[in-house]
Amino acid sequence: MLLVLSQLTGMLGKPKDRRIAAILALSGMVLPISGFHKFYLGQPRWGMVYLLLSWTLIPKVASAIEGAWYLFQDSDEFAKVYGATHRTDTSRVGGDSTILEPTQVGVVADAVRQLEQLRQDGLISEYEFEQKRRQLLDRLG
Repeated sequence: MLLVLSQLTGMLGKPKDRRIAAILALSGMVLPISGFHKFYLGQPRWGMVYLLLSWTLIPKVASAIEGAWYLFQDSDEFAKVYGATHRTDTSRVGGDSTILEPTQVGVVADAVRQLEQLRQDGLISEYEFEQKRRQLLDRLG
């Protein structure tokens, strides 16, 4: 058990997969102890709470609910919360993981053009324009 916990805790800084988190959470329903998904997701304190309460049904019920929640949660939302891996191209800018598909490059370009038009029309300041433009361009990597 200590080996498994140390391996899960060693993955703290790495991107997480929603399906693995769901499998670990759902396995907490059938294993005598639960909470491995919390260690995997970088929440070791909650993992310890689950382990300490293993003699009750509370972690088993919570694990079942969380496992279902991970499965039915939107992939992008899971990625925002847990820094998850995704099938599309991912880039990390300043610790924030943003997911863009290659087809969204045109969308970002159009958004920058619209920002430029707003700046020219005097609806946003130069400073606001630069902030938004940088945020959009940072999403491209």
